[in-house]
Amino acid sequence: MTTYWPSLIGGMLLGVSAVLLLVVNGRIAGISGIVGRLLGGQQVPANAAFVVGLLLGPLLHASLFSRLPAMTIAASWPAIVLAGLLVGIGTRMGSGCTSGHGILGLARFSPRSIAATASFLAAGILTATTMGFFR
Repeated sequence: MTTYWPSLIGGMLLGVSAVLLLVVNGRIAGISGIVGRLLGGQQVPANAAFVVGLLLGPLLHASLFSRLPAMTIAASWPAIVLAGLLVGIGTRMGSGCTSGHGILGLARFSPRSIAATASFLAAGILTATTMGFFR
């Protein structure tokens, strides 16, 4: 059971931070929208604070546990760049990302977010299953 504690706590922190952003600022905690507005020069202080907070997360982990979180990326740089571009295109096409649709959209029973999240999950299951055949 202790294997699941970090994921459980992380999920709870995501939920609490998303709700706080909505209640305090009236904004959806969709990462793609926040980064897009930051790059577009809109609401720079608030969006920059959010992005800096995301980037400082691993450093906070390191200060609490004396090590960075374990991470293994078994892909080449070109594959990582291509994947990032595809995710960016997908978030534009879907009018948001998994954080905006999956965390707050579902909590608000948004039909668009329900459809988007179902699509994210179906694509993930299909991709994982397909990739499993090639191992």
